[in-house]
Order: sequence, then structure tokens, then C-alpha cells
Amino acid sequence: MKLNIAYPATGCQKLLKIEDEKILSVFYDKRISQEVPADRLGDEWKGYILRISGGNDLQGFCMMQGVLTNTRVRLLFKKGMPNFSEKRKGSRRRKSVRGCIVDSQLSVLDLVVVRKGEQEIPGLTDTTAPRRLGPKRVGKIRKLFNLSKEDDVRQYVVHRPLPEKDGKKPKSKAPKIQRLVTPARIQRKRKVLAMKKHRSEKNKLAAAEYAKLLAQRQREKRQALLSRRRSSNRTSTSSA
Repeated sequence: MKLNIAYPATGCQKLLKIEDEKILSVFYDKRISQEVPADRLGDEWKGYILRISGGNDLQGFCMMQGVLTNTRVRLLFKKGMPNFSEKRKGSRRRKSVRGCIVDSQLSVLDLVVVRKGEQEIPGLTDTTAPRRLGPKRVGKIRKLFNLSKEDDVRQYVVHRPLPEKDGKKPKSKAPKIQRLVTPARIQRKRKVLAMKKHRSEKNKLAAAEYAKLLAQRQREKRQALLSRRRSSNRTSTSSA
């Protein structure tokens, strides 16, 4: 079995291939999100605590949280469920997934370092992998650079340099900032609110005109009925 161990503090991952069942038995019958001490992996792992975050079996079917079994099952997926993307509105699909309990049929087990031990693990805790992409949302950019509302967020976007081409100037790529409040956005919002207000006033006027027309029609209908009754009464008295 392969153990894919991630350390979020440095952004690094380490893949260990372990064949010894005695070492792997500490993970068996554990569920996703449970924490396991990593002392059995070696002396350098002493004091480390790992959290199980997922895994795949030999055929590539991934583990799913909440399926309390260590075998593969077929579930009916719909919109909002994990491991499923809706291709057509309202569609459902039956898929095979593996339960959230670890057993020997897994090929890869995903682990996350929750607590660091005394020693450094080469390639995992001693190096730092730089983030390839910077934040895209306005709030996250402000949080990263500790900016205030008055600062211009567009000056702090992280630009990613592109590979240079022969005889051309170096280029960089930057994300489009999301949730950025600009004068055009404020004007558009003002326009939408004005249109909504105009629409509601128009509907009120139309409803008032319709009520007035309906009352007039009912009044005319009532008058016609009264006139018919009067004429019938006159004819009956004249014949008598």
C-alpha cells in the first residue's frame, strides 16, 4: 500500500510505499477523519499524528465519507452529493464508491499531518513548496496583505511569470479579481434597483387600473340585471 502524506504548513507531500502488514495494521478498521499515531512508520516519525483524509482501491474507486463499510458499494448520486457532477438538470446516476473504513484492499491511503513530531522529515517538513497561484477573491487578497478598505487591491494581485520565449519580452499572468466593487458595479446595481422600483410601480398602476375596470364592469352588469328585472316587472303588470 502507498501512503500519501501531506503537510499543509509547507505545502509538501511525501509518498511512502509500505509492504509490511504489521506497520499498516495500525490504519486498518479506522475511518476517514480519524487520527492515528505514526510511530510505527519509523523512528523519525515519533510524535507525529496523522489524520486519514481518503484513499483509493486497486481499481481506482475512491473512499466516501459516511458510507460505513470497508467494501465497494453502488450508490445513487444526485446534485449536491460528493464525487458527482450533474451533467443535466435533475439527473441522477448510480456509481461505485468504497466505504470510509480502511482495509487491505486499498492501493493508496491519503494522510494529513495534524501534529508534528520532534524530528524533521526530509522532503516533507524541511522544505517549503511555494504557492503556484495567489488568491483571487478581494477579501482573501486583503487578508493576505493586511490591507484596509481604502487600499487599491488591484496593485497587490499575485502575478505568475510565464516561461520565456526566445527574443520576446517576459510575460506574466494574473487572475481576474472576484467581488471587486468598482464604479461600474455600483452604477449597475443602482440601475437594477431603479428598474425593480419602476417595475413595482408599473405593476401597482396596472393592478389599480384593472381593479377600476373590473368594478366598472361589475357595476354595468348589475345595472343591466336591474334594468331587465324592471322591464320584466312592467310587462307582467301590464298583462295583468
